[in-house]
Amino acid sequence: MISVLIVEDEELTAEANRLYVERMPGFQVAGTARSGGEALRFLRRHPADLVLLDLYLPDMHGLDVCRALRAAGVFCDVIAVTSARDLSVVRSAVSVGVVQYLLKPFTFAALSEKLTRYAEFRSSMDGSGEVSGQGEVDRVLSALRGTGRTPLPKGMTEATLAAVAGELRRAPGGMSAQAVGSAIGVSRVTARRYLEHLIDTGGVRRVPRYGGLGRPELLYEII
Repeated sequence: MISVLIVEDEELTAEANRLYVERMPGFQVAGTARSGGEALRFLRRHPADLVLLDLYLPDMHGLDVCRALRAAGVFCDVIAVTSARDLSVVRSAVSVGVVQYLLKPFTFAALSEKLTRYAEFRSSMDGSGEVSGQGEVDRVLSALRGTGRTPLPKGMTEATLAAVAGELRRAPGGMSAQAVGSAIGVSRVTARRYLEHLIDTGGVRRVPRYGGLGRPELLYEII
C-alpha cells in the first residue's frame, strides 16, 4: 500500500481529498495536516510514501515544507495540489522534488489519473540493479509524466469542468444544475452536461431533495 499524507488547511477540501485517496486501490491515508509545521512534525515521526501538498498554507509556503523535508533527510514524494498557476512556482516546485502538479479545483478523475501514474512509476522502480538503457529510463519517467487523460467530450473545456467541480466542493450539501450554472455564468443545460460527465467519471452523484408537492429537486454532490 502507498501511504499518503494530506496537507491542506481548508477543512472541506482536506476531507474531500481524504475521501478521494481512500477510493483509490493501493493507497491509504496516513494522516492529515492543516499546516506546514504539522506536516513536518508528522513526517518526522511517521514516514509516508507520498504527500498531497497544498502550497498556500497558513504558516509557511508548501515549497518551504519541501525544502525542510529534504534538509531533514525525509525523501517522500510530493504532489503539489494548488491554485498557483505562476510558471515560476512550477519551476520552483520541480527544483525541490515535486513529482506532479495538480491545479485546484480538480475532479476525482484528475486526481485518480495522477495517483494511478504515480503508482505505475513506483511499480516500475521496484527492486534494485541497473536499467537496460535509455529506453527503459524514458519508459519509467513517462509513467509519471505522461498525458494519457481521456479527452473531454466535444464542446467541453477543462476550465469549465474545473469551475463546476469547484462550485460543488464549496457546497457539501449539493447543488442543482441551475445553481451551478448561475454561479459560473453558464446555462442550466450546459451545467447539467458537465455535471453528468462528472457522474460518468466517478466524482459526483445525484441526490434527490424532497420538498413540497411535485417531483423532487435533483442535486449534484461531490462523492
